[in-house]
Order: sequence, then C-alpha cells, then structure tokens
Amino acid sequence: MPSRSVDQVVVDVKGVFFVAVLVSIAIQCFASLSPYSGENKPPMFGDYEAQRHWMKITINLPIDEWYVHSNSNDLMYWGLDYPPLTAYHSWMLAHGARIINRTWVELEKSRGIESLDLKFFMRCTVLFSDMFLFLLPSILYVLSKPSLKSMKEKILYYLLITLYPGYILVDFVHFQYNCVSLGLFMWATVMFENDLDIFASFFFVCALCYKQMELYHAPAIF
Repeated sequence: MPSRSVDQVVVDVKGVFFVAVLVSIAIQCFASLSPYSGENKPPMFGDYEAQRHWMKITINLPIDEWYVHSNSNDLMYWGLDYPPLTAYHSWMLAHGARIINRTWVELEKSRGIESLDLKFFMRCTVLFSDMFLFLLPSILYVLSKPSLKSMKEKILYYLLITLYPGYILVDFVHFQYNCVSLGLFMWATVMFENDLDIFASFFFVCALCYKQMELYHAPAIF
C-alpha cells in the first residue's frame, strides 16, 4: 500500500482543523435559534433590546449626548453603561441596520421592536463580530502556541476556548457582545505570544475600552 506524502498529511490535518472551526460556528448558530432573555417581556425586553436601543441612540444623537439623560435618551431605559468603544460598535452596527430597515433604529418609534427580520439581523451581528474578533485570534493563538505540539492538541484547545458554555449562553442565547472584548483580549494574547508587546497593549486597551469587565484580565497583563 503506497504511503501518503507529507503534503497529503498536511492537507488532511488542515481539513480536520477547518471542520473544528465549522463545528464551533454551527453550535453558535444553533444556540442563536433559542429565545433570548426578555423576549416578549415588556417594558424592558431584555439585553437584546438594550443592544438595539444603544444602536438607536448612537446613530440618532450626537456623541456628546450618548451618555447624558434627556427626553431623547432616557438613561433609566437601558442607558449606555459601558465604555465608549461599545458605543462606537453600536454606532457601526446601527448604520447597517439603517441601510436595511430604518424603522429598526427610529428614535421615537422603535422601542421594544421584535420583528423576525430584526432578530435575524441582530443575531447575525453577534455571529460576525464573533468570527472576526474572537474566532480568528483564537485560531491564531492555538496555531502559534509553542507548547501545543500536535494538531490534536491545537484542535482540542481551540474547541475548549470557543465552546465554553458560559460564553455561548450569554452571547448567543441571552444576547450580548462579549465576543468583542474577549476577542480583543485574545488578539492581545496572540501579540504577546509573538513578542509584539506594543500591539498587545493596544488590543488590551481596546478590550478595556469596550467592556470594563476586562479589568479581570488586567493582573495577568500588567
């Protein structure tokens, strides 16, 4: 029986890793089909509405009013309580929402909107944010980590990172964007692994400016 070439083995190994990535994405998509916390429960409608509300606020009001209580920005109704990078992320997503359907982010009329097409859009924003800001650095991290010798170890490590139940439940069921701050932290980790300390510092500061809970990672960084 002819032996396989090194190139064939490499292709097979890469294929297995690619399947692992697809599995993690598929599980996230499946989790996204679940009802989110607060669905059809006025007056607050859960964190899903909080994220949509922040999109509405950031695209309709000037920057200096994002964190200020006013008739147009009732801070008692999901007032922005995360650092500025969260607000800018909401602002970017809001532009996409406005292009597709302006009613999703209307300042006065959209409170509590839960249409099926909006739910699909919102779930997609989490999935795409996760793919580019969390899954990608997770892949780079396990592939570049010297202590992970075999591809089997790398795949298992990758799945342990990306399929952590708490992360899946909070982002893809409950509805949040922890994938952004965690992803920025992962980018910082990748940079540290490759002795790119300045870039690592930049990414960690970005993570901290997205969500103050990244302070939990600060002792390991500093």
